[in-house]
Amino acid sequence: FISLDCGLAPSEASPYIEPDTGLWFSSDSDFIQSGKIGKIDPSLPKTIKSYVTLRYFPDGIRNCYNLSVKQGTNYLMRFTALYGNYDGLNITPMFDLYVGPNFWVTIDLENKISGQSEEIIYIPRSNSLDLCLIKTGATTPMVSSVELRPLANDIYITESGSLKSFKRYYLTSSDTILSYPNDVKDRIWETKFDPEWMQISTALEANNSNGFLVPQNVLKTAAIPANDTAPFNITEELDFPDDQIYLYLHFSEVQALPIGDFREFDIFWNGQQFDKTIRPEYLKTTTIKSTTPVTCKGGVCNLELIRTTNSILPPLLNAIELYTVVKFPQVETNENDVVAILKIKAQYGLNRITWQGDPCVPQKFLWDGLNCNSTDTSTPPIITYLNLSSNGLEGTIAAAIQNLTHLEKLDLSNNNLTGEVPEFLANMKSLMLINLSKNNLIGLIPQALLDREKEGLQLIVDGEHRCLSGSCVTEKKIPVKTVAFVSSATVMVIIVLLVLIFAFKKKKSSSSKALPLSSIKLGENVTSTNISEISIEMKRRKFTYSEVMKITKNLARPLGEGGFGVVYHGDINGSQQVAVKLLSQSSTQGYKEFKAEVELLLRVHHINLVSLVGYCDERGHLALIYEYMSNGDLKHHLSGKHDSSVLKWSTRLQIAIDAALGLEYLHIGCRPPMVHRDVKSTNILLGEGFTAKLADFGLSRSFQLGGEYHVSTVVAGTPGYLDPECYRTGRLAELSDVYSFGVVLLEIITNQDVVDQTREKSHIAEWTAFMLNRGDIAGIMDPNLHGDYNSHSAWRVLELAMLCANPSSEKRPNMFQVVIELKECLTCEMSMKGNGQDMDSQSSPKVSISYDTKDLPSAR
Repeated sequence: FISLDCGLAPSEASPYIEPDTGLWFSSDSDFIQSGKIGKIDPSLPKTIKSYVTLRYFPDGIRNCYNLSVKQGTNYLMRFTALYGNYDGLNITPMFDLYVGPNFWVTIDLENKISGQSEEIIYIPRSNSLDLCLIKTGATTPMVSSVELRPLANDIYITESGSLKSFKRYYLTSSDTILSYPNDVKDRIWETKFDPEWMQISTALEANNSNGFLVPQNVLKTAAIPANDTAPFNITEELDFPDDQIYLYLHFSEVQALPIGDFREFDIFWNGQQFDKTIRPEYLKTTTIKSTTPVTCKGGVCNLELIRTTNSILPPLLNAIELYTVVKFPQVETNENDVVAILKIKAQYGLNRITWQGDPCVPQKFLWDGLNCNSTDTSTPPIITYLNLSSNGLEGTIAAAIQNLTHLEKLDLSNNNLTGEVPEFLANMKSLMLINLSKNNLIGLIPQALLDREKEGLQLIVDGEHRCLSGSCVTEKKIPVKTVAFVSSATVMVIIVLLVLIFAFKKKKSSSSKALPLSSIKLGENVTSTNISEISIEMKRRKFTYSEVMKITKNLARPLGEGGFGVVYHGDINGSQQVAVKLLSQSSTQGYKEFKAEVELLLRVHHINLVSLVGYCDERGHLALIYEYMSNGDLKHHLSGKHDSSVLKWSTRLQIAIDAALGLEYLHIGCRPPMVHRDVKSTNILLGEGFTAKLADFGLSRSFQLGGEYHVSTVVAGTPGYLDPECYRTGRLAELSDVYSFGVVLLEIITNQDVVDQTREKSHIAEWTAFMLNRGDIAGIMDPNLHGDYNSHSAWRVLELAMLCANPSSEKRPNMFQVVIELKECLTCEMSMKGNGQDMDSQSSPKVSISYDTKDLPSAR
């Protein structure tokens, strides 16, 4: 048995023997990491057990007990909460209970002076069991006791789901409630008796060895109808009319009948015969039970025992148990992943209040710093992302990390980790990004990890690429002769190289002409790379102005106009369509932005960034030649104007993912990392099949690795999309792009203008927060969608957009987290449609968060 007296301090005589039952109870302090201790008002009347202390949870939404159990064992679990006005407020709490990731029952203590006790019969899927209290409103969850009792595995069997206790009573005129030690499994048997019944009993003990181990005091008494010719009736009304029921009836003949006399009757449940005709045996237990769940029409259940025509005596019943079926569809996170993350938690002392219960599910309680693949409730979720950046971690890199075998990205940056980089990281085949920067690691990076980098792994470390500190350079004594020989050979090699270089320069000097672009110093924090060399390497071309005119057929077909100038359609040799952007004389952007965009696009390569075909820099004529994106920009398609079709919700999600992947590459994949600075819907271009790519990098800036992750800069960008924090401080960082992307997400969701002075709240983020506080997501979604979206995916994207557009950069996710969440939202959307579930947006969940609009940015 596990018997926890919640709130009992370990120093207060723990464990102790509970006087009414004789069971050992102990403090709950070793089974939970959160909560505070309270004591009930001593003036209140005592209950079944003399509860004195309790544990309450004013902090966090989910607080969980973690109990060691045996996988596959049948357990009776009992939860008891007695408010007892412990806080002097006389406000009874209401909250939910979860078993692992699944809802069990709501605890509502209003008008329950003696408290509320709930039981469930449950078979754990692993050797660890989480029992979680979930805050659902303004009141504070609390608990008085938690009890677990193992049962035999061959009783209380269901087709599916678990059994929640509804009624368990024995039929007697006594008022004695039975539990342990009368019931060796500590089931609680209440009493029930009706005036239309008559009690019969015996002093002798019955044979109760049929597995259910019904207490002897239960089997010694029985009820029969007072009118022995009348049926025996019991009626119960369910709390929820649609509940499925499992029924257990216990019979034992308590009267020694003369030879030839017998008691025989039929059992009817809601008018239908429930089982075969029964003749209870003298002092021997017979249990009749459901093998499949039964229902009650209108929630009213009627049990009727009717004597047969051959029976000498009326029907008899000793006890009845009724259980409702509770479905627990969501399986727990992969057990190996849970064990691994708990070891990591223990090694680094990560006692976060959010790191309780199942790490991955439900999604709304996902542990901070984790992302999981959890698309199917019947498949154990797996951990794919672990972000412990800036958590003050000390010691070495935890060996348990290697047991997260499906991990795709690992971020341990900005901590105090020491020791060497372990080679096991190279064996984690799913890993695509490892960030170990800003730690105190030493030694060589394992060669196996460097080999993985050639295969696409992004490895971010401090110092030289192979060596994290000077400690990995070992000094060796070298013979003098060897030194002399090596020195002589080195001198000879240098002389030969100088001669060759001189000869090569002399040969090339007459024909070599520098490009104007390459003679200009690079902009702020941009890596210095010779453009002509990049052009040769990447097979880029520098075009003349006459070639530009030929490509565009003398600027015959304008595609649009931006801050840089007009964009024209063109084609090269009739085979490659391009978009040509010409710098206009009135443009607010100039040569600096032109040069920055060319330099950036020549060194970044990603499927979700518009690629540069070439450029023109000739006598004041500046032009950029891009790949052609046939479907224009995102803003154009959201508007539904100009004969463009309205984008479906799933298409919008995929566009958002594509754009987010492009930004993620700039922030993480580039070295040094890049900030776009002008993320907006008109800079997200759409190609065939609506593949999205980011464009317009004229305002971009880069950051040096190993230095600060922000720079001071003149505020630039588009009104409405500007990060208000950057606007106030002039400090630019990757999270400035995240803010702008959040505004784009809000455009995708709402199809509202970013700034609209005619609205009560002019900025789109302010307006969305205002609408959210009214609690109706349908009023926020683009009406052109006509409700054709899954409300759950829409709600998740909306929450993500509001996180991204948070005025405080500290509260925004990074782009990697944004990509993960958007992918899960798209998977949710597609799986819901694949399962044919209702797409009606009116079924959206109630809003449980409120947004303070005063903290949101105003329009500029």
